[in-house]
Amino acid sequence: MNIEEYRDYCLSLGSDVEEKLPFTAFKYATGVLVFYVHGHMFSFFDCDNYSVITLKCQPERIGLLQENYDCIGKPFNMSPKYWIGVNPSEAPDNLLKELTKNSYEIVKTKYKVKE
Repeated sequence: MNIEEYRDYCLSLGSDVEEKLPFTAFKYATGVLVFYVHGHMFSFFDCDNYSVITLKCQPERIGLLQENYDCIGKPFNMSPKYWIGVNPSEAPDNLLKELTKNSYEIVKTKYKVKE
């Protein structure tokens, strides 16, 4: 899945999804695009080096995913206990979509706005 398709997919997950470039003050992170739900990140990647997408994941799933898919490894700059890194050029589109939606749902459920 290319960068534009992935961006469109993230934005399609819900009207509560926001995208930002929050790290422009940092020399080596100016191109990091982050997707948020309820003000908390669920996916991010470097637009200048689209080789790892970092996603939230259930800790009990991480080991099995890494064993079964070569495209899944360590996250960029996040705890490997709760986050995974996915190589978008190697990952099947359906897997990348499922993992992204899963990440979105984890964060959305955890930080659900009380009505």
